[in-house]
Amino acid sequence: MVPQGLLPFKYEEERSEAGMTALAGLALYLDLATAMKLGEIIERHLKVREGGQGWTDGEMVMSVILLNLAGGDHVSDIGRLESDEGFGRILRTIRHHGLARKTRRKLERRWRKKRERAAPSESAIFRYLAAFHDADQEKQRQCGVAFIPTPNQHLRGIVEVCKELVGFVQTHNKETTATLDMDATLVETQKAEALFCYKHYKAYQPLNTYWAEQGLTIHTEFRDGNVPAGYQQKRVLEEALEQLPAGVETVRLRSDSAGYQHELMKFCEKNEGRFGRIEFSISSDVTPEFKKAVAEVKEGDWKSLSRIRDGKAEKTERQWAEVCFAPGKMATSRNAPTYRYLATRELMQQPPLPGIETQPSLPFQTMEMSKQHYKVFGIVTNRDLEGNELINWHNQRCGKSEEAHSVMKEDLAGGHLPSGDFGENAAWWWMMILASNLDVIMKRLVLGQSWATKRLKAIRFQLINLPGRVINHARGLIVRISKSHPSFHSLVEARNRIAYFARAPVDPSG
Repeated sequence: MVPQGLLPFKYEEERSEAGMTALAGLALYLDLATAMKLGEIIERHLKVREGGQGWTDGEMVMSVILLNLAGGDHVSDIGRLESDEGFGRILRTIRHHGLARKTRRKLERRWRKKRERAAPSESAIFRYLAAFHDADQEKQRQCGVAFIPTPNQHLRGIVEVCKELVGFVQTHNKETTATLDMDATLVETQKAEALFCYKHYKAYQPLNTYWAEQGLTIHTEFRDGNVPAGYQQKRVLEEALEQLPAGVETVRLRSDSAGYQHELMKFCEKNEGRFGRIEFSISSDVTPEFKKAVAEVKEGDWKSLSRIRDGKAEKTERQWAEVCFAPGKMATSRNAPTYRYLATRELMQQPPLPGIETQPSLPFQTMEMSKQHYKVFGIVTNRDLEGNELINWHNQRCGKSEEAHSVMKEDLAGGHLPSGDFGENAAWWWMMILASNLDVIMKRLVLGQSWATKRLKAIRFQLINLPGRVINHARGLIVRISKSHPSFHSLVEARNRIAYFARAPVDPSG
């Protein structure tokens, strides 16, 4: 053996088409997508490729979804899927599965020559994304003004695809309550066309709405970096409510201080739509007026804040109190609703440095009470929960929605936007959301509770990136993985559950 390195082994290319794949577990997501009829849903709502030649809408969008799940960050990574000979064999085999002969022939006529590729090329995906960009909208931009381009019909189609995915989950895991966490996230980029965000770097800033009970992102609005997180948040909430399926009876809202808008809070309090009054908890601005009200709280009225850990109450270093406070806009309006205000405080371990006129800027508000310096935060709500319980409920937003953002940008391809054109990036972001939701559906409905909290990184290691050999047999395929592999039984059990979803009757009431 001629050594290639220090250790006694060397690499060689396989001399034949052996059907080897490094993505044996990724086929499980194709099975789930088939049970959900995801391809049909995409074809029904997206008409980019309608009547054209080449790849269909379903094939294009599913390729980007698979790219996300496999760990690709860029459009060019589609080449890795194409070069995986075994997985390509799976894609070619299932391409026309379950279709009538007439439909199969119609699809074959979309190609002038015999189709060889298993997945679209990089250039084909870029051409497809270009259909989501509206150049006329870009002409309406004004320097220094927040602007959100109106989505064209193709982007609106992806919204409808997401709505049907959410409906599928509700059909098989009914929830009557929807706690919506609204939060924006910054996606840093070096694109020349991108605008500077409030943190002084170029970025885009999508505003996402996350359904806590189901673990799904039900709505997103892709935005430029200079658009404030709370800009038109009431409208976005109304659009998110339209995404909720039948069976949801109660809606609650959680938001950071970007949602501290009287228009938004009044909409929730006075809502007469499908869900009625929407209970909310929103981080309030710690203004000088709010600090003055906090300073009037008697020392004996501050209560220790505890949190639940492993089923037991555990004291924290923070305290909370009810605050008698009414903002000026509400105090001067006769018909304005009144809300509860709560404050939390935490003793600062490092007080302001004496003798220094200019203190370091901090990412939170501070104030002095009883000769001690505290970090101070505020919450406004229309809920009647006991204060400690309310604050813990409010703080749950920070955990799961922030984790979802991390998955979008680090585990999936949301952190690497493909273009300088706004619409193309918006479509890429939305397709990433579809991939994220498909992964949540796989974990929660198919793999089971023990998988529900796993990050996609762990899912790839344990399930998706499995080496296997794809073998043609009896007009079908066998995906063979190594003997006694610990994930084998998980794959078989998951496929049985997916088959059940495909056969299960649909409850039209949700």
